[in-house]
Amino acid sequence: MSNKVAFYTLGCKLNFAETDTIINKFLKKGYEYVKFISYADLYIINTCSVTKTAEKELKKLVRIAINNNVNAFIVAIGCYSQVNPKEISLINGIDLIIGSKEKFNIISHLKKKSKSKKTLIDKNLYIPSYSRLNRTRSYLKIQDGCDYKCSYCTITKARGFSISDNIKNIIFYAKNIIKQGIKEIVLTGVNIGDYGKQNLLELIQAIESYLNEEDIKRIRIRISSIEPNLLSDDIINFIYKSKIFVNHFHIPLQSGSDEILNKMKRRYSKNIYLERINKILNIMPLACIGSDVIVGFPGEREKNFIETYSLLSEINISYLHVFSYSERINTKAFIMNNSISKKIRYKRNKILIRLSKEKKKRFYIKQINKKRNVLFENKNKSGYIYGYTDNYIRTKTIWKSDLVNNIKNVTLLNIDDCGNMICNVK
Repeated sequence: MSNKVAFYTLGCKLNFAETDTIINKFLKKGYEYVKFISYADLYIINTCSVTKTAEKELKKLVRIAINNNVNAFIVAIGCYSQVNPKEISLINGIDLIIGSKEKFNIISHLKKKSKSKKTLIDKNLYIPSYSRLNRTRSYLKIQDGCDYKCSYCTITKARGFSISDNIKNIIFYAKNIIKQGIKEIVLTGVNIGDYGKQNLLELIQAIESYLNEEDIKRIRIRISSIEPNLLSDDIINFIYKSKIFVNHFHIPLQSGSDEILNKMKRRYSKNIYLERINKILNIMPLACIGSDVIVGFPGEREKNFIETYSLLSEINISYLHVFSYSERINTKAFIMNNSISKKIRYKRNKILIRLSKEKKKRFYIKQINKKRNVLFENKNKSGYIYGYTDNYIRTKTIWKSDLVNNIKNVTLLNIDDCGNMICNVK
């Protein structure tokens, strides 16, 4: 087998971090990394098991790989491979199927497997990971798996129960990331609030205390999605006072109806969610707060959806990630009665997407004339350079090469026609 390898990642930030770890293993073995749209001898797709859309995307990617090279060796790895390997084995063109845990040993398995036989491989282990390919931002894995058993979710089947890296390792990787000149770290995992069995506060305190003053000047850190019941007052207060952890929270809601939350087997009520949002905004009024919402869950009547819409309209959420419920065979929700038609799911999805756009615009307007810091990215796009503020506002200013991969203080001026915030660099 020759040495051109291409990767494509579906799903969450954790998948992206793990893909980069696997890419690095191939680079060390002398492989040439190419874009997925290019000719390659080996195509590796890191799969997602969350929605049917991800499954459709996998089939599309296999067709792209075959069109690029009809003789290519195609490997499906990750969550979907773990949850439904038999389904994947029915997809024409896939030569090797590797589950969530064993994917990090993919190179050794490539030596043993032939193109004529699909293989299912899986065993449990924890592999530290962080992304390296993005020059400005790195996703650092701190935790994997989940002990929660939400009725719609396959993550426990895909990734196993919650397991965490130790604080010493995480600080070691954080320092390595900083040495590479990367300016933002995103702490990621499946359920990061359950880090070390609900020991996230100790971790983030340790990270800040172990970084020296020079490190603190050069880096900022985000925490990724965290469950509302695991986002303690102490964590919120620490982030408020922190020199490096930014005022950006992503807190999944899933439904604004306690009846539906109970059916979903979520571990909080809408009142707990409201209390968390209010706690953050009372001390960080300009903080960015994002959320996830599922529409069309079995039994979600019109009144339940209205509860969700009303709650989201009431609170100062900055943006929404809206998902239509997707049936997953290996879940309790799959056998629930009162399925919602796809037409109604689509309608509710569009309503919340429209609300999200309104929320985001209001959030941006509230920031006009405020001073923030921006991490600028590395591309010149038609004479402009883009970036994100610490509180996750997409910004735009005139291209200057010395802004690339630098954190700069700016004044936020106005919003352009594409929804970007025009800023003035000090």
